[in-house]
Amino acid sequence: WLKPCQHLAGWRGRRFTVAMGANKVVQKSKEAKMKAAMAGGRSRKKKWSKGKVKEKLANMVMFDKATYDKMMKEIPKAKLITPSVVSERLKVNGSVARQAIRHLEEKGLIAHVGEKHHAQLIYTRKIGGDGE
Repeated sequence: WLKPCQHLAGWRGRRFTVAMGANKVVQKSKEAKMKAAMAGGRSRKKKWSKGKVKEKLANMVMFDKATYDKMMKEIPKAKLITPSVVSERLKVNGSVARQAIRHLEEKGLIAHVGEKHHAQLIYTRKIGGDGE
């Protein structure tokens, strides 16, 4: 007549409830249970969210005169020069940014950081080259 886990502190600190005989729940038949289960699925289907839509970047695939001049002026002054930084600043494609970095290195405007690696193009400005 005692069930564990309700708010009546009982024997040795355990919780008990006194089961009342009048609180009997009427059992449904198997057919009634099946009907209830089938009807429950039809009521509301889960609606999927659209998710976050990333804004499409319209980066240039070639340098025009203005962008080239901006690149020659701004990029050699940056502390960290990577393809992503160049792409972000000049709004150019990643492949164009890599070509720009190679071009600036050939001209001697930027210096490579650490050991050279074909995939990780990390450059910095030339220090003490043109008397800053």
